[in-house]
Amino acid sequence: MTVDKIWVFAEATDGKVATITLEILAKARELASTVECITGGDGAAVADELGAHGATKVYATGDLGGSLQGVPVASAIAALIEGGNAPDAIFFGTTYDGRDVAGRLSVKLGRTLITNNIDVEVDGDAIVCTEPVFGGTTLVKTKFTGDGPHLVIIRPKSFAAEPSGGGAAGVESIAVPEAGVAKIVNRHVEEATGPKLDEAEIVVSGGRGLGEKDKYQMIEDLAKLLKAAPGASRAIVDAGWVPYSYQVGQTGKVVKPTVYIACGISGATQHLVGMKGSKNIIAINKDSEAPIFSVADLGIVGDVHKVVPKLIEALQARG
Repeated sequence: MTVDKIWVFAEATDGKVATITLEILAKARELASTVECITGGDGAAVADELGAHGATKVYATGDLGGSLQGVPVASAIAALIEGGNAPDAIFFGTTYDGRDVAGRLSVKLGRTLITNNIDVEVDGDAIVCTEPVFGGTTLVKTKFTGDGPHLVIIRPKSFAAEPSGGGAAGVESIAVPEAGVAKIVNRHVEEATGPKLDEAEIVVSGGRGLGEKDKYQMIEDLAKLLKAAPGASRAIVDAGWVPYSYQVGQTGKVVKPTVYIACGISGATQHLVGMKGSKNIIAINKDSEAPIFSVADLGIVGDVHKVVPKLIEALQARG
């Protein structure tokens, strides 16, 4: 069964739609007969890409003058709804802007907001969300029972972004009743080479089993040879060995690569939540009882300081 209409909060940078928005659009068009988007910015710049992923219309605020999106976008959406144009549900990504807009909109409309979801389904005439709790060991389903629109925040990598082949979405400008006070004064883009961690087909992660900060270079070297993204467990991020942007886990990045190689990672629940959806998991750990082996497709019981250098040598020999 489908619902009539779902809106998706569409995020974009320099005219490029965020991956999480495209993932959510795939689920939205599976559930609803009509899917439309709301964006805080230039609708024309993203109309083609959003249309290709199933959106038929983009409601756009236009230039926000450097304001953070929470206040102006939430006020614009609330005004649309209060004017009689209301969807059955609005989906947001688990991002800074997504959570900011959703939280403010929840207050403005007096509507329930369900967060941290990995799935959404329609049960009869109700929308039901699925959320992992207790570090991902248990899944909880929550059904909306009040009036819509129902507000749902969805975690990244919950769905696969698949184009629908649609044409460019129509663009409609919407009023912004409230201007934001907080302004973005500057942006700093992290310098990086190779694939992004949350989009890479291969991820090589290191953990506390590496022993010391300098040993993380092995992970970087192996990742470079495999054209992979380097990742890390929370333990070594907290220890200051690598930046937070490398962290895989419940409080870091959620990854679902084709191959995930865990080197010296014991497999705490917090970490498993962020990578257990990988298609093929290879674990290297000298502790045969390490929890990481419970999700591994291939487990290598051995010293990471001996196994990884040998693997690097073998890859280098292949040229």
